[in-house]
Amino acid sequence: MTELREPIFDGRHSRTERLIGAEALERIKSAKVAVVGLGGVGSFAAESLARAGIERFVLLDSDCVTESNINRQNIALYSTVGKLKTDVLRRRILDINPGADITVYPIFYGKDTARDVDFSGCSYIADAIDNVTGKLLLVETAARLDIPLISAMGAGNKLDPSRFEIADIYDTSVCPLARVMRRELKKRGVPALTVVYSKEPPYAATFDTATAAAQTAASADTAASGESPDIRVLREITGNPPISRTPQKNTGNPPPRLASSPGSYRKPVPASISFVPAAAGLLMASRIITDIASL
Repeated sequence: MTELREPIFDGRHSRTERLIGAEALERIKSAKVAVVGLGGVGSFAAESLARAGIERFVLLDSDCVTESNINRQNIALYSTVGKLKTDVLRRRILDINPGADITVYPIFYGKDTARDVDFSGCSYIADAIDNVTGKLLLVETAARLDIPLISAMGAGNKLDPSRFEIADIYDTSVCPLARVMRRELKKRGVPALTVVYSKEPPYAATFDTATAAAQTAASADTAASGESPDIRVLREITGNPPISRTPQKNTGNPPPRLASSPGSYRKPVPASISFVPAAAGLLMASRIITDIASL
């Protein structure tokens, strides 16, 4: 009796085409996607998009890979520490698809640099920026250019990747970043925004005393001028208490400074683990691909 075997599919996109069909795959391959922010969420989103068939990218991030990135970012290895994230991810995507067309911007996305970024021809924008100001600016830019955008909310201080879901920003709950974004978007008259967010309450992070002291100093610096949306979100995510408006007693000692950055003060830093931001990035990529391919 002759044994029936499944046909062997060769080629980079053969399994994808088998799932979604040739026409959908061609729509994916002809699209162009911008990924802004290449950390734990953005790096996984970008790689997943490349493996799914996206061939044209705009990649934006000002940071270099650090040792602390290794626990959650696919571009972070000891061999890449100190290198620009945009360059590392560009090389990684080219190793997946040597014919990929990739434009990189190793800059911080803000009001002074936004005009330098060319989003023309983009089919979609993935927002994985880690600050409120940049996220709001990118949302407004995408709306002005009529480019669909999906925005990642908080992935820090969480342990359950199954709690992530895709929703409109005004239907979100629990997430501190989503709460601030809802308020700020409403002020700006933005009627809707597709986001990836989690209903898992943030865990209170565990800090060593040096980190806690540095964060206290950062809070004291901010108190005089009022708490910014970015500091407020980070404080809520990390479990830090509200900033005191009570004048601080002058002890005569300078506030703690970071050994790695003389003269600077550290903002609250969310805790993280390997599988949570990755899940958010993959979910983000799934929405982008299904929208582009009309699945």
